[in-house]
Amino acid sequence: MIRSLALLFLLATPLWALECSNDQFEDIPFSICSANVEKDDLRIFLRNDKNDIFGRFQTLDVYLQGQGLTLDFAMNGGMFRPDLTPVGLYIEDGKLLRKAVSRAGPGNFGMLPNGVFCISENSVQVLETSAYLQDSPSCHFATQSGPMLVIDGKLHPKFLENSSSRFIRNGVGTSQEGQWAHFVITNRPIIFHKFARLFKDHLGLNSALYLDGNVSQMYAPPLNRGGHGRSLGPIIGAVSPAAD
Repeated sequence: MIRSLALLFLLATPLWALECSNDQFEDIPFSICSANVEKDDLRIFLRNDKNDIFGRFQTLDVYLQGQGLTLDFAMNGGMFRPDLTPVGLYIEDGKLLRKAVSRAGPGNFGMLPNGVFCISENSVQVLETSAYLQDSPSCHFATQSGPMLVIDGKLHPKFLENSSSRFIRNGVGTSQEGQWAHFVITNRPIIFHKFARLFKDHLGLNSALYLDGNVSQMYAPPLNRGGHGRSLGPIIGAVSPAAD
C-alpha cells in the first residue's frame, strides 16, 4: 500500500523544475525564472508553421495551445532588426537560420565580446561568440546577443561604475555545470555594471549574457507577469504538456 501511494505521488508530481520569484539586489528589485535543462522543455521561437513571426508572448501561447502545450515562461531572446528577425546567430530545432556575427559594431550588440545562449540536449551554456565559433557546440536552439555581462567570472571590461545609462534590462546566466539557466529582468532601470554584478555577485554565476534593454519583457504567470509591450523577435520559452 505504501509503495502504491508513493508511486501515485510521483505520478502526480510535475516533472519540470521551473522556479520563478521576485528578489532584490541592492536598490534594484528584479524578477527571476530558473529552468533546469534536464527537467524543463526550453526552446527558442521565432515563426509559426505559416512563417509568420510570433512577435508577442500571447500569440505564441495561443499557437502552443493548439499543439497541446502550455507556455510556462517566456522572455525576449536576443536583439532583432526592425522586421523582428535576429541580428546575429539563430538556431531553431537544430537548423542554422542565421550565422553568427563576430565583428565589432554599433550599439550594445557590437560591444565585444558579445555572446551566444546555447540550449543543447543535456546542457545550457552562455559562450563568448569567439568561443562558440571555435568550439562549435551542438546547439539545438541558440541565439546571439550582446554584450556579455559576465565572462569567466569577470565583468565585461567596458562597463563603467559611474555610467548614467539606465534602462529596464534583461539577461540570462548559466550555472557552471550547465544544468540551470537563470533569466532575469529588472523592475527598475539599472546600469550595465550593476546588472552584471547582479549575476556575478548576487547569483554567483560565472557566465551571463545581456538580452536587451528598454524592450525587455517577461511572461511568468506565477509572478502575474503577462509580458505586454513592443513586438519582439526571438522568444525564449519553457513549455509543458497542457493539462487535460
